[in-house]
Amino acid sequence: MLKQISAAGVLVAAMAPPAMAQDSEPLVAGVEAAFPPWAYVEGGEYKGIAIDAMRAIAEDQGLTVEFKDLPWPSLIPALAKGRIDLLVTGLNVTEERAKVLDFSIPWWENDDEVLVTEDSDKNVVTALCCGATVGAQGGATQHEWLQEHLVDQGVDVTLRAYEDYITAVEDLGTGRLDAVVTSTDTAEELIDKGRAIKIVGTIQQNQPQALAVQEGDPNELLAQLNVGIMNIYQSGQWAEIVHAYSPQASIRTIPTAMPDYVDSYQRPIPGYSE
Repeated sequence: MLKQISAAGVLVAAMAPPAMAQDSEPLVAGVEAAFPPWAYVEGGEYKGIAIDAMRAIAEDQGLTVEFKDLPWPSLIPALAKGRIDLLVTGLNVTEERAKVLDFSIPWWENDDEVLVTEDSDKNVVTALCCGATVGAQGGATQHEWLQEHLVDQGVDVTLRAYEDYITAVEDLGTGRLDAVVTSTDTAEELIDKGRAIKIVGTIQQNQPQALAVQEGDPNELLAQLNVGIMNIYQSGQWAEIVHAYSPQASIRTIPTAMPDYVDSYQRPIPGYSE
């Protein structure tokens, strides 16, 4: 079940940013910089919804943050082992991840899209069956869904794991793949950037996305992250950031729904209460 948290909740922390010592070490925010529109590199600069939002949260809360680009499969283990301080990307909340991470209040919900080339005659059914070769990012929720609901159920598909979706879509264009499954935001971003692909179907997920910290929140970041998220949302800055990268996106009410299995929502929520 998903638990809907009222957006009229009370902010427990002060609205003004807390004071920080001048010699405080910057927080290291792990990102996967190949996941537009949430996080990517352009002209040597980190960009994206999650990147700009984290910068705004840091400014709001008096934090110093530096970004560290890591391959997707290594991000969650790096956070779980304390090698980075938080994870900032389009991170879906899942039950497995909730066992090793703690999440901020969720700021987005997403579905998944089935992509084919513009000239393909495949539909949402034939793109995911009948001998099709389908690509998704290894370790991502899309890959897990395809494995569980298609491959493990005996559907006649070949599933290929990719380090990032850019490479997967390139292979789609050269005919190495029949379809790619990715999040709605990424699919729309790729199409907006001129990729010769189209969406032939949606896998309804209503998947919440959030920032993540190490389990147990040893650096006590969740309260500041949650207050910062609500502050940039209520000020309108969040909408400005989202629309800078995805002009047609609908701004969802924050917090969005959160699954009951997330432990940090079974007790008073740091920086936020209903």
